[in-house]
Amino acid sequence: MIVTILLVVVALAAKTHAFVSPIRTPISYPNGPLTAKDANMSEEEREAAMEKALKAMTAFSNKYVQNTNTYYCEDKSVPAVVIKGLAEHKVTLGTPLCPCRFYEDKEKEAKDGYWNCPCVPMRERHECHCMLFLTEDNDFAGTEQDISIEDVKKHCGGFS
Repeated sequence: MIVTILLVVVALAAKTHAFVSPIRTPISYPNGPLTAKDANMSEEEREAAMEKALKAMTAFSNKYVQNTNTYYCEDKSVPAVVIKGLAEHKVTLGTPLCPCRFYEDKEKEAKDGYWNCPCVPMRERHECHCMLFLTEDNDFAGTEQDISIEDVKKHCGGFS
């Protein structure tokens, strides 16, 4: 009975592309492999895409901080750089893959979903190794739960 229920849950999760394998095996998707989403963009198109992604990732981060009762680092350059990295991955990979890790194959990792922000460790245990979302007991946590897109740009020197 338990095995049947588990198989149904796994099948439903895989059908919605939300399945993350606990043993991290590759998952095949009907649309084929991910490719660099910005490969055929002009410089102007890429800049517009980055602006849009930066706004989206800043808004997402501000909402997630409030929803999880976490805080930004007291040094605003830390969340700014992470948000910029998430935005860059959103443009190049189509998903906000954690920018604080090394990947042999970014496209595979983005598809796997484990390290897509918010990553599984953050969702399950409130552990953000990027220091984007900090619990109040973290020595580096500030008191801020909001960062502006202007602050992100200022601390990153733009987005190129």
